[in-house]
Amino acid sequence: MAVFPVTVSGGGTAERNKGLKEIAITKLKPFEGHPYKVIDNEEMTALVDSIREHGVMTPLIVRPIIDGYEIISGHRRAHAAEQAGLTTVSAIEMDLSRDEAAVMLVDSNLHREHILPSEKAFAYKLKAEALEHQGKNLTSGQLVPKSDGSRTTAVIGAQTGESYKTVQRYIRLTHLLPALLEMVDAQRIAFSVGVELSFLDPELQAALITAIEVNDCTPSYAQANRMHKAAVAGELDEDMLFAIMEEEKPNQREKVSISTDELRRYIPNATPSEMQAFVRKACEHYSAFLKKNREEVR
Repeated sequence: MAVFPVTVSGGGTAERNKGLKEIAITKLKPFEGHPYKVIDNEEMTALVDSIREHGVMTPLIVRPIIDGYEIISGHRRAHAAEQAGLTTVSAIEMDLSRDEAAVMLVDSNLHREHILPSEKAFAYKLKAEALEHQGKNLTSGQLVPKSDGSRTTAVIGAQTGESYKTVQRYIRLTHLLPALLEMVDAQRIAFSVGVELSFLDPELQAALITAIEVNDCTPSYAQANRMHKAAVAGELDEDMLFAIMEEEKPNQREKVSISTDELRRYIPNATPSEMQAFVRKACEHYSAFLKKNREEVR
């Protein structure tokens, strides 16, 4: 049996790595609570085509569980392989605890070129919880006091090149309702604004979503900060929230809106951020088309 050099903390590679094997796709389970989205978009279509032609070039990494195998690395590859019609995939089986697997899962995906704020937020949360459960830094063996969450986020920050405060701010985003977090992903709400809004309780966040729809605008940082401070002081209610949202912002400009339902006629499975990219590209292509026509008329 071939053994591949996959590095795992807290134990020898040879002990943990059970080698490469072919595993039925039906036996593969997503890692419970994994933060990374598997979306059927253009990138996925390209991956499916590649796998259909060449197969899965990089083996998945999995760990055995009671009813099959839990994916640690390769959720997108597993999905694409199934879409391509494969019934089995190559995978490296690792003998890992859930916390060890969580750290490996997060670390193996943070290098991706495109990673949404929500993905990074839940990834940092997952890794922080795993490190706290273990009571140590699983990648270096240094002790991390369970009572000191800032030390855990400092370890993550040191490994990712970010400050522990930035890591903590990303984790704050996990307190947002999905609709607000989606706006952060789509860049309708700035990261800093999302952090401020994360301190509002779910009922006030739900009211804010309604206010955003009614006023057709999102809160500025100053507005979000006021809501945060008022919420902490126990003063923020729905009336105050709506009053804040009805204020005209200094930088507010007239804008054109296209409904999500209308866009889905052309890009049915796209996320909000993908819709924005589609509209921008469509405008660029149409602008180039008009320019070409003007030049031909001359």
